[in-house]
Amino acid sequence: MKKYINYLLFFTLPFTGYTQQTLLTKKEAVEQALVNNYGIKIAENNKEIAKNNKGILNSGYLPTVTGNAGFTYNIDDTEANFANGETTELSGAESDRTNASINLSYTLFDGLGRLYNYKSLKEQYNLSELQARETIENTLLQLFTVYFNVAQLTQSVALQQQSLTISKERFQRASYQFDYGQNTRLAVLNAEVDVNNDSINLLTIKQQLANAKRDLNVVLGKDEPPNFEVDTLVSFQVTPSKEELYELVKTDNVVLQQLEKNIAISDFQLKANKAGYLPTIGLSGTYGWNKNNNNAASFLASSINTGLSGTVSLSWNLFNGGRTRTQVQNAKINFETQELLKAQTELEVTTDFNNAWEDYQNKLFVFQTQIRNVITNTNNFERTEERFRLGQITSIEFRQAQINLINALNDRNLAKYQAKLAELLVLQLSGQLLNSEF
Repeated sequence: MKKYINYLLFFTLPFTGYTQQTLLTKKEAVEQALVNNYGIKIAENNKEIAKNNKGILNSGYLPTVTGNAGFTYNIDDTEANFANGETTELSGAESDRTNASINLSYTLFDGLGRLYNYKSLKEQYNLSELQARETIENTLLQLFTVYFNVAQLTQSVALQQQSLTISKERFQRASYQFDYGQNTRLAVLNAEVDVNNDSINLLTIKQQLANAKRDLNVVLGKDEPPNFEVDTLVSFQVTPSKEELYELVKTDNVVLQQLEKNIAISDFQLKANKAGYLPTIGLSGTYGWNKNNNNAASFLASSINTGLSGTVSLSWNLFNGGRTRTQVQNAKINFETQELLKAQTELEVTTDFNNAWEDYQNKLFVFQTQIRNVITNTNNFERTEERFRLGQITSIEFRQAQINLINALNDRNLAKYQAKLAELLVLQLSGQLLNSEF
């Protein structure tokens, strides 16, 4: 009797490992995922691209400087008639020209299109940060979904191992009783069947656990044997009221924040397109060097020129076939579309939050109910085991009490992890997932 009570105490305590393997804590799993997960790495690369795009080197505010150089060589047959009546004929006359220049071009004013494009690039970088944050949040939810699945299966393996131990001892006891004529062959066969079923169930759950660990390695970005255990302890952290969390949803939800950035980008794009109605003022300058070596028919044998020139130009596209007007109209429509998307998404996020909150409350209730159910089934198993030892009930009734207790413990563990995942979803929707302790 005392041995079975110890089993029951083992069932009801948090399980942290049944073999000597490395313990992968929740904090360590998060750290590894943030460093190694491929989805997060891709999101970070996209953010770096957006960071480069918003820099001054991609703004259009810097001038363009180009260098040019050239050399031309000529061999000509020339007949030159001069004003004084003289004539010169040259065969194979050689001449060459060499030139080099530095050119600078700068746009002084382009209707403010450059300014709004620059602001748009900054907002696109801010948007990329939010997109990376959303990727991290989704990855963490995926991580804990798999992590808690490993934890639940770990506890299921331990429970099934203890159930198999109980069944083996019952089989041994039934065999001894049959040998001494205190039991029937049927009781021995029933006990043997239960041992076989528990062995099969244990093998199946172990395989499921191994698969779940490999799935966890994928999320962690690791390619190595899953020789680790996970932490099966769970603590719940949501303390604000539903109203307080909903206020956070409206300000901190990452999806809504991205829509705000998209609206700002669309507004800047609209203003940039309107810049097509205004003129463009440009400044250009050139510093050049030219050298000519002429043939004998020229008045000058050679010449060298150096000089600086500058130009201020104005260009005003008075009519370009209506393209600017079309771009402005489409930009207005896109801006309105982004506002509609925000309104639609706000409604969807509000619904998702309300559903997630109700689901979280329901799962917490189920978890508390399953805790009480474990206590009830533990008491029932103890009494059933005592009556079984006294011969007052059959092995089938004892087996049913054993199964009921194992199922109750598994249901409690499953409810615990489901409630925690529901909590994490509430935290994500309210924008607090990355600020919470796991």
